[in-house]
Amino acid sequence: MKILLVSPYHGGSHRAWAEGLQRHSRHDMECLTLPDRFWKWRMHGGAVTLANRFLAELIEMPDVLLATDMLDLSTFAALARHKLGRVPLVLYMHENQLTYPLPEDGETGPMRRQLGERDQHYAFVNYASMLTADLVLFNSQYHHDSFFAALPNFLKHFPEYNELGTIDDLQQKSEVLPVGVDFGRLATDYQPPTASNQPPLIVWNQRWEYDKNPEAFFAALYELADAGVLFRLALCGQQYGQRPSTFDTALSRLSTQIVHVGYAEAGVYRRLLWEAAFTVSTAHHEFFGISILEAIGCQTFPILPHRLSYPELIPEPYHWRCLYENEGGLVQRLRWALTHEAEAREMAAGLATAVQIYDWPHIAPQYDARLEKLVEQSSK
Repeated sequence: MKILLVSPYHGGSHRAWAEGLQRHSRHDMECLTLPDRFWKWRMHGGAVTLANRFLAELIEMPDVLLATDMLDLSTFAALARHKLGRVPLVLYMHENQLTYPLPEDGETGPMRRQLGERDQHYAFVNYASMLTADLVLFNSQYHHDSFFAALPNFLKHFPEYNELGTIDDLQQKSEVLPVGVDFGRLATDYQPPTASNQPPLIVWNQRWEYDKNPEAFFAALYELADAGVLFRLALCGQQYGQRPSTFDTALSRLSTQIVHVGYAEAGVYRRLLWEAAFTVSTAHHEFFGISILEAIGCQTFPILPHRLSYPELIPEPYHWRCLYENEGGLVQRLRWALTHEAEAREMAAGLATAVQIYDWPHIAPQYDARLEKLVEQSSK
């Protein structure tokens, strides 16, 4: 079977997902992509550019087309309809523009030109793309449920013909299929020292953006540092545009604890994850959580909020120790972890085994089977 994957914002988790599926699927997969910049223009014009390339360049027709949520699938399908014919269309929802959180100040983030007001057009692109698709896949149950909880109010704000009846139709063709994680690329011969005089290492390996709530993360570290609790800190993760000012403050206040700053290339990233004792999230937004799973797969103990997709990723028996309810709970768990390293290491080893269910060799066959079933149904 031949799969065409269309990804107009091809970077970060979108690219990791596409390349992981391409490597591990038993089917032939070709990618039609654009670079990960100017995300708003990608949602406007990416469909036109990629449809033109599809019509001009693609010789062999795919059996199924798999697109990411950044594509205006309705526009792409309309422009390519003569060539596409009855090829089934699948939309993969890495994220959505209806429930993606916006910063409180209205002066930063993706809607600053709208003074912090959500531009409903981009949410409508997601909605219209879902209507166009034959199958919609969400990367987590949390993502699925939060989107459909918000969709009725989104449609009700239009003046008439709200099309609320389409919600049931969309739910009927929506399913959850998680992202695969390439744990194999994180394998290394590096062995962290079993006994060290150095304080334990905490790693931040998420994007340097407001939706990851770095303010709460650093506030917890300041409290521990002021109390004399020892730790080292690696600040990894990608930075898009100007970083939040809270990072500049942290680089000054925690300068003696920080051992790495900025995006880490593959070899450095592997070493930091294996050396790290703990990874922490304070995110306001996480529809899945590839970077957290990567850290857990390297036996790094996670301390995460009890919300978003995290309760799905962490097996229930570990919730009491890994997941916190509020900022006080975050500090409490961090303090426990930093003073009970052996216990935390033992739990981290168990978690590393548990999250292997997200390894691509386990996940890719699930994609293959679901797409095969869709193609079979479409051919009848």
